[in-house]
Amino acid sequence: MKTISSLLCGLVILLFSSYTSDKQCIYARSNIEHIQNQTEKAIAAEDLNMAKFYAYRALTALEKSKSNLKECGCNEAINFITEGTDHLKNATKTTTLDGATILLEKALTFIIEAADTIEQHDSHNSNFSNDVLALNTTESIENIKSLGKIDDKELKRKIDLSLVKFKESLDLVVKSVDCKVAHNYAMNVYNLCDKQLLKPNLSEGKKYYNLRTKEITSLALKEIGDCKD
Repeated sequence: MKTISSLLCGLVILLFSSYTSDKQCIYARSNIEHIQNQTEKAIAAEDLNMAKFYAYRALTALEKSKSNLKECGCNEAINFITEGTDHLKNATKTTTLDGATILLEKALTFIIEAADTIEQHDSHNSNFSNDVLALNTTESIENIKSLGKIDDKELKRKIDLSLVKFKESLDLVVKSVDCKVAHNYAMNVYNLCDKQLLKPNLSEGKKYYNLRTKEITSLALKEIGDCKD
């Protein structure tokens, strides 16, 4: 039983202590979405001046996102963003719309790669998104259960205890992160739980964990609201 308690305590401590870097990852992902949007507008522009206008807006957002990416710790995304930045800068120096469009399309490819990398970084590293559902992966609910041979009632109690810190950390996101960014993040967690619950032959422990996580996240989404104000 001591091993189980230590394992769960380690999970919630890791979740809470990683909040700062995870917050930066949330902002980085949101910034890259904005950069991608501005780059797409530049590509769709019908004259060179408008293409350059949106390219400059993308570059400005890129500069602001660098510190977020650095604190997030996703070096691969930083490399993609660096490549994208070079192409965007070159696009602002061209004298023809066709030339600018070619460079903008190359920039967009790297920006999309950066966005995908950030998403994978959240899913596969020990950051907030991964910690939320950590019991579904390397330290599975079945393994925790077998270590101490605990029954389903005790397992659910342990899961509820582990989710107390998750709720506290999610409350921090709701209170301290920009509304739209917090909404997108909570929605990602909610959707991830949905995907887990659709898996066939899901154990009762995993089902309970995802259902409870989904319930907590649903309440957070209601608190966040529609972000219109």
